[in-house]
Amino acid sequence: MPGLNLETVPLEGLTRWTLTVETDPDHPVILVVDVERVIADTLAAILTSHGFAAMAAYDAESALDFAGVVPPDLLLSDVVLPGMNGIDLAIAIKSRVPDCSVLLFSGQAATADLLTSARDSGHDFTVLDKPIHPADLLAHIRKLDMRFLRELRQE
Repeated sequence: MPGLNLETVPLEGLTRWTLTVETDPDHPVILVVDVERVIADTLAAILTSHGFAAMAAYDAESALDFAGVVPPDLLLSDVVLPGMNGIDLAIAIKSRVPDCSVLLFSGQAATADLLTSARDSGHDFTVLDKPIHPADLLAHIRKLDMRFLRELRQE
């Protein structure tokens, strides 16, 4: 499907049609997950305006579906999600997409126990405080040792 614009295709359409989407290496894929749609959509729009192919999902199940269709370069997820929490989502996506980087964010102090449990299992994720200013988020993304950022730095 030439010229597919991911921003115009609902997630349900991607999974229903089982599309294989080739992404442009100059536009790394960031999957933004937050139950608060305005937050997920706003972050995705900000990231898209800074050269990323950012997609929003509103729960872990949809995020997993999306990652099965378009493997993300970066997962940016709230820790507190219905059903599966963001830490378990990150572990699941990393098992499917090992090169995927992860940034989590949370506005709740109760996530410390979840992080401790994940670290005890060998998973160490960065958690940013919510709300986060877009400039701070972009700075954190640029610091990540992601495959696509290494390649862009070499050009």
